[in-house]
Amino acid sequence: MIDEVARRLEAAQRIVAFSGAGISAESGVPTFREKDGLWEQHPIGEVATPQALRGNPRKVWEFYEMRRQNMQSVEPNPGHEAVAELESLCDDVTVVTQNIDGLHQRAGSTRVLEVHGSLWKARCLAGCGRTVDPFPYPAYELPPPCECGSVLRPEVVLFGEMLPAEVFREAEACAARADVVLVIGTSSVVWPAAGIPLIAQEAGATVIEVNPAETELTAHFDFSLRGAAGRILPELVARVRELRA
Repeated sequence: MIDEVARRLEAAQRIVAFSGAGISAESGVPTFREKDGLWEQHPIGEVATPQALRGNPRKVWEFYEMRRQNMQSVEPNPGHEAVAELESLCDDVTVVTQNIDGLHQRAGSTRVLEVHGSLWKARCLAGCGRTVDPFPYPAYELPPPCECGSVLRPEVVLFGEMLPAEVFREAEACAARADVVLVIGTSSVVWPAAGIPLIAQEAGATVIEVNPAETELTAHFDFSLRGAAGRILPELVARVRELRA
């Protein structure tokens, strides 16, 4: 199967890599839904909702500073690096990620759409228009003040918030014109982001799932490669290079 998948990638003019928590988990980034995940230790309502942010912005910031601190010892893995390497094989590669950790960029991917935001950006809570990108670690004050007199908030999508409209529209547009979509390390249960690969498939793209386990959308995809992204993706990219040789 991997040979046929490699042939589809080799022939593609436009590729989208759609990634979820699984690829970052291989680097040691804690997930949310698994046993001993982040939500068992930090109740959602206290650290990841708009209500929590308005009621106790310092506590919310302490949670995200903890996450940013954890990232100091984390590096991109071979899965991230293989995704970045696709850019040397295809002129039009877009990464659409649900992750907020920035590991795709650190691995070398140059076009990354972060549909759930980023740990490394901040914006004004009051909506004055100020953004800080990158936002330094460690934060100089908690919560960090904004020049307008309000405070800054992490530029991440909290529970109950809409996805960033402009970024999501661009992700949908990239999916709609893609020849191949790689669905990497995602459980396909977080909507509306999970619908991105389905948009691509409806437009005629080949959709390839790379995941250790079957997901709710596996039956909809053209190919499913079982295993860790850090093992499968480098092998897949190597096969594409062999086809190009």
